[in-house]
Amino acid sequence: MPIAIDQATMDDLGQLIELRLAYLTDDFGQLGQDQVLQLREELPNYFQRHLGNDLLAFAARTDDGAIVSCAWLLLVEKPPSPRFPNGRTGVLFNVYTMPGHRRQGLARRTMGTLIEEAYRRKLDVLELHATDDGYPLYRSLGFADDSTTHKAMRMML
Repeated sequence: MPIAIDQATMDDLGQLIELRLAYLTDDFGQLGQDQVLQLREELPNYFQRHLGNDLLAFAARTDDGAIVSCAWLLLVEKPPSPRFPNGRTGVLFNVYTMPGHRRQGLARRTMGTLIEEAYRRKLDVLELHATDDGYPLYRSLGFADDSTTHKAMRMML
């Protein structure tokens, strides 16, 4: 069955929500019922505000329109610096392939389309946090370990 790569739209909202939940379950383990309910409530609002604007969702879909693999690119504009001279950066996340479609090169193809779009938009840098499973793919696509002297930190609010 041929698989096409394109950008998801709001017509794909239900599938995008399910792919996000599947990704999060793979990443964090089983989600609690309250967590799933909150995500199902918040995700449509997020997609309404961002999809097609500063969020691009690249989808590998079957002939019947089912999305079986995806990769999302959040476009972030920062003040220019030596690391990103024009200030345009991208954050990749939710790179996910449905279990029955893994090991067929779909994540590679989806990521390839995403990277082409990043070049087209003249982004300075693409950033991501790799899982152990995804790390070899990202390395083979040209991603390198971040060699900054800065330490990644966060504050949960």
